[in-house]
Amino acid sequence: MEPALIGTRLASAAIGPILRKLLVSDGPGAGLTSRSEKVRLSALVSFRGEKRTLTEKDVRKLAGTLVGRSVDGAGAGTGERPFPADETEAVTDTLASTLLALGGLDMDDVQAVRLGHTALARRLRTAAPAPDGLSTDSVRYLESMTEWACLHILDFFTQRSTFVARSLVEQARGQSELIAKLDEVVRRVPRADGRDAEFERRYLTHLARKHGRLTIYGVDLRDAPEKWPLDVAYLSLEATGGPEDTWSAAPRTRTPDEETDPAARAARAAAAGATSVSRPFAPADRADQILAHHDKVLLRGAAGSGKTTLIQWLAVSATREDLADDMAYLHGRIPFVLPLRALTRHGERLPAPDRFLSAVDCPLSPPDGWADRVLATGRGLVLVDGIDEIPEAERDRARRWLRDLLDTYDGNRWLVTSRPSAVSDDWLASDGFAELTLAPMSAPEVATFVRRWHRAAGPAAAPYEQPLLDALRTTADVAQLATSPLMCGLICALHHGRRGFLPRGRKALYDAALAMLLSRRDRERDMGTPYGIELGESPQIQLIQRIAYWLTLNGRTTMDRAHAESVVREAVPAITEASGYDPGPVFTHLLHRSGLLREPTADTVDFIHRTFQDYLAAKALVDRWDIGVLVRHAADDQWEDVIRMAVGHARPRECAEIFEELLKAADAAPDRRTELRVVVVAATALDHATEVAPEVRERILARTAEVIPPRSSAEARELASVGRVVLDLLPGPEGLDDEAALAVTITATHITDDAALPYLARFTEHTSVSVHSQLMWGWSRFDPTRYAEEVIARLDQDRIDFTLGSDEQAAEVVRLGMRPATLDLRAGLTSHGMALLHGTLDGVAHLRLQGLPAGFLSAFPAGNRLRSLSLLGYPEGGLTFLGSLRFLTSVNLHGLKDLSEEDWGALAALDGLLYLLTDAETLRGAPESLRLPSAEVLTLLVPDGRYALLDTVTRVFPGLRHLILMGGSGSFHDLAPLASLPQLDSVSALGARLTGAERLAPTVTITT
Repeated sequence: MEPALIGTRLASAAIGPILRKLLVSDGPGAGLTSRSEKVRLSALVSFRGEKRTLTEKDVRKLAGTLVGRSVDGAGAGTGERPFPADETEAVTDTLASTLLALGGLDMDDVQAVRLGHTALARRLRTAAPAPDGLSTDSVRYLESMTEWACLHILDFFTQRSTFVARSLVEQARGQSELIAKLDEVVRRVPRADGRDAEFERRYLTHLARKHGRLTIYGVDLRDAPEKWPLDVAYLSLEATGGPEDTWSAAPRTRTPDEETDPAARAARAAAAGATSVSRPFAPADRADQILAHHDKVLLRGAAGSGKTTLIQWLAVSATREDLADDMAYLHGRIPFVLPLRALTRHGERLPAPDRFLSAVDCPLSPPDGWADRVLATGRGLVLVDGIDEIPEAERDRARRWLRDLLDTYDGNRWLVTSRPSAVSDDWLASDGFAELTLAPMSAPEVATFVRRWHRAAGPAAAPYEQPLLDALRTTADVAQLATSPLMCGLICALHHGRRGFLPRGRKALYDAALAMLLSRRDRERDMGTPYGIELGESPQIQLIQRIAYWLTLNGRTTMDRAHAESVVREAVPAITEASGYDPGPVFTHLLHRSGLLREPTADTVDFIHRTFQDYLAAKALVDRWDIGVLVRHAADDQWEDVIRMAVGHARPRECAEIFEELLKAADAAPDRRTELRVVVVAATALDHATEVAPEVRERILARTAEVIPPRSSAEARELASVGRVVLDLLPGPEGLDDEAALAVTITATHITDDAALPYLARFTEHTSVSVHSQLMWGWSRFDPTRYAEEVIARLDQDRIDFTLGSDEQAAEVVRLGMRPATLDLRAGLTSHGMALLHGTLDGVAHLRLQGLPAGFLSAFPAGNRLRSLSLLGYPEGGLTFLGSLRFLTSVNLHGLKDLSEEDWGALAALDGLLYLLTDAETLRGAPESLRLPSAEVLTLLVPDGRYALLDTVTRVFPGLRHLILMGGSGSFHDLAPLASLPQLDSVSALGARLTGAERLAPTVTITT
């Protein structure tokens, strides 16, 4: 008969009294004075908590009575049973476990009633262990019985005296919250004033026209427009901030023995899962998204990093009706663009809201009180640009002005920009401002900028676009400078102005950059002389290079402000153009207007970028001809760029002398590492020299060949720093053993030049799996498309882990029709990239996830063949997605703590689970009812000095054959509880002390 008919055959008079015993009696009131604001069901059941009157054994007896009465009632007069008689005990146990799960649900009686008896039954079945080995009739009977029991339980809840009281309280709270939200909406909606609405339309149109075009300073293009469309020229960069993070180590490659030996597979998987390497990582957001996450932001950025352009973009975006979803937070916002350099140019007081528009020369006249009404209703977008561009003495006054606005107007969004050194770290922290920094441009962002620059510059610039992109890939000096919109624009202009040719070497590029930063940019922006100092480019360089020389000579990157000022004071009298000024204001001018110096703290000074310090220090060293200083530091990695740039500054005879001294230093090196460093520096410096005798060049290249192939990974990376010239000297792959092949592959993957791709492609036929893994790792350092076509597509898709850390890489896997057996997906993938991969997942057998949402797995193809899954970090939504992975046999839960009962239930539902890796602390939280009978191999990560909870292991894993205890050096484990495991074959516990081994069967292998 149908189990759904049980409820109609079993009278409430029979089932009601039994189920009522599961609940405690209640007292009067609404329960508002309980110790917890949220009353869990655990306080309402009689088998848990302080009011416990039933044991788990009693609950099983009640379940047996329910089963017995329902079977008798259902079969009366028909002789028909709802399930096979020999499954009665198993059905009773499962029903008892389901009823016991009621006490673990995180809800109260009001929430349970709102959920309904059907949904509540589903929650109970999910929280309880899944039926194991029961027939379809038994499973259907349990589903119906659980729903019937939930219906009675909810009926009991509604009869409780506290239920009505709590319902009324929750309803009142909900109404209060709704009223408060409506009040806020009403407060924010502008008044129905036709004059305001009409003015806002005109004002937004004005802003779109005024800020919708972008000026690129320092560009000398005769045929280019003075201003370019912002939509074309704007590039969204990243803003970083926050703590350092930890990334996992490089991907592990599966070896053949892991496919056949479960113990070996477990040990290797555990070792890989437990390995991590820390390196700096600052969480990043798109710069135009920062106000979506923070109401108030102080955004720092170096000169030319794009701060003002970002403000223009936000202002123009707020004027649009057709905003993209990710910019929808600006809808309805009224921008106020307030460049401080313009507001205080003539010493004016900073304006009140009614003067915001007139202070920036807006020709429109708003209705009286309009700005006040906008800000009072929280609709403003206040964009304050350039704290660093007003005199230092006025910055405290600017902060007071800003604080007065903040105190008066709540709910608006505020962005303040500054160069990093202009204000202290906590300058606006007490006012609730998040402090973020514009990140340097990445290689893809640079390429995008170059394309947009040439598009905006007009048809005449188009022929120069691709040659410049090629130069950025092949010329390290250019790529190193092109990390900000300002410098990128300079390089584009230089390349165009010289009809496709960039200055040879760094020197000309740096000279052009210095010209822009030291003089042209402020002049073109009509900055005037904020500090009363007007100096040309040459005297400023002469003064600043004194600071660079001192820093480099003393092995430092920062110096006391007072000391830096004294260096300038001593030099000013000797500089003709500067000698007429007071040295104090000269130093202040250099610090705040040169664009080269900054104040990381209130009393220290450093260079805005280390390369400028190296460049100017090298110039000072050559001017002084301190060649002995250069050679003495030839093996010091802090001096590499200084030596290279000194060669660039030197005349031909001076270059030859520097190279001769470097070769002598290599000959006299005390060890191979020092020799390698000196040779690498000499080889790298060749491209910086304007003229080098052929015999000198040949000697350096021959000496470089003597240190190839490198003997270690460290040497390989050292060699890679020489650059693309090394590619012509690297051997192989023919005739190289695995170790040498790996070393030269490491070198080539660290030479981020497309010229390395043909060389790397030759190693795809090498037999070493380690070489193939290195080739996979190198993907992230090159253009995703070209590298995928020339290298990745040639790799054996069944031998290595395909590590994907970007949407571009995912797109290449799909485009090239690759079907890797193993995927290692990293946090760089977005939902778009993961969606692209869905079509390729049906053939994936092994998957490793780090920092990705579980939603990716919930949409796994129904016919997937995924056999092993590694999760590094708890996924959003928990582990319920495991239900769609029915072929899963291996799960790695390293680093997942505080799993819920639903998570454990999802794991228990994996009928084919053979191998599990988890932490001892994670297993400690497993529910008493958890059983994983199919698991044969367990790797348990045990912290130092902790126990392995082997009694829990025995209970949860009754079919265990291999146990690996990893970590926990010096830990003590009593193996006696394992004696009850009938199929146990081996125990491995390296570094631990063991007792109780004599209790195990003689056939059990123990490794310590």
